[in-house]
Amino acid sequence: MTQTTHPSASAGKQMLSEQVYTHLREAIMRGNHAPGNSLKPQELAKEQGVSLAVVREALVRLVGEGLADRLPNRGFAVPAFSDHRWQEIAEARRSIEPVMLRMSIERGDIDWEARVRAAHHRLARTPAYVAEEGEHYSGTWAEAHRVFHRTLLEGCGNLVLLETFDRMWTASELARRWSAHRNPDRDGALEHRRLEEAALARDADTAAGVLTEHLTQTAAGLTDCPHHEPTDEA
Repeated sequence: MTQTTHPSASAGKQMLSEQVYTHLREAIMRGNHAPGNSLKPQELAKEQGVSLAVVREALVRLVGEGLADRLPNRGFAVPAFSDHRWQEIAEARRSIEPVMLRMSIERGDIDWEARVRAAHHRLARTPAYVAEEGEHYSGTWAEAHRVFHRTLLEGCGNLVLLETFDRMWTASELARRWSAHRNPDRDGALEHRRLEEAALARDADTAAGVLTEHLTQTAAGLTDCPHHEPTDEA
């Protein structure tokens, strides 16, 4: 006789998995789990009061987002500062996003200009850090930051390229947060303002150059260097 799973039980497990995923994602983003630290499913399951299967499902999801590594025969861990993936993602973004920005400047209409201006205004007026969210920048600022960068590129009108941007943005979120703590002399707010100004002036060469340097600075912040206080970044 085949045993069936009651729909309500399946829904309950899915809800638990979502809760554990959200908790772990926020904890990693806040720096509660240091770079390179193990993420032990048994300990996490006990801490959250859920089954091992629920925790593993959440961890696999985090691996897919680049927020955790799955290690052969060693479980899971937070990626390390020195992980080569951050440089590879930065290289991919430098290869693709300046091209998309050039396309946006060429194709974007007045509505695109208005969205860019509004997105930059929101980013500039949103506090990057709030005490209750820990030492990393706030979720509200992170979302304003994502919207600004995506809005700059949306004028290109190419959905395939924009989907590629979305995937790379998610994969590099952890790198951005870490880099912010390791580059104390960087003025991210100035870089964002220069991006907005060059885009709205339809100066494709300047805009592409500023964006390339902006992306390079984030990857450079993950080279071996002392820990510093945070600053806004790419």
